[in-house]
Amino acid sequence: MYSYIKKQLFLLHFAGGNSYSYNFLKESLSNSFEFIPLELPGRGKRFQEELLTTKDEAVNDYVHQIQMHRNNQPFIIFGHSMGATLGLSVTKKLEEINDSPECLIVSGNSGPQKRDEEATVRYTLNDKDFKEELRDLGGVPEEILTNEELYEFFSPIIRSDFEILEKDVFSEKGVIIKTPIVAIMGYEEDTSDEIENWRKFTSGTFTFQRMTGNHFFIYNHVDTISTIVKQIH
Repeated sequence: MYSYIKKQLFLLHFAGGNSYSYNFLKESLSNSFEFIPLELPGRGKRFQEELLTTKDEAVNDYVHQIQMHRNNQPFIIFGHSMGATLGLSVTKKLEEINDSPECLIVSGNSGPQKRDEEATVRYTLNDKDFKEELRDLGGVPEEILTNEELYEFFSPIIRSDFEILEKDVFSEKGVIIKTPIVAIMGYEEDTSDEIENWRKFTSGTFTFQRMTGNHFFIYNHVDTISTIVKQIH
């Protein structure tokens, strides 16, 4: 009796996220893919491990996880927000070892761009301003921001993720992958009109789509996102 080996879908979480962050997509995609949400150290199933604070460490960690899970079938990488930024460098490293994904799906992110010198460096903010920044971004339950015990637990994780992104803000400069990129964003995101910036980072095909919603629009578009993933081949 033949067993069917599925394509793989690796999911890279947003800042403060973990391997459970994509549970909302699991039901609609797990029949078509081996659904593999990854997570960085210091959270979720890897809570006892030390948090990372550099982009190189995070990228290398993700590449190692993917290599450990590979089943020789075609695969896709999906990254939201921080996961999209890291996904570009992860894909580049996988191309260098001749194990390229079929596609990199980048979500909630308009691509690597030169940071405005006046832009807020979030991981260095005091707690009051940090909470306001998280409120503006959305996606963090208000209970975490108002309950000091919960906040003290989660804030180091989110700060370390922001540090990964902000300490070396444009290390992707000059990174061009061969893997096709599909970009999706919410119309209400501040930089949604810059989504085509991603085109500069691939020599392969590039497509994009914007949907209603803010930074965490993904929760309201499960069917659309699942269709996008399933149509990749």
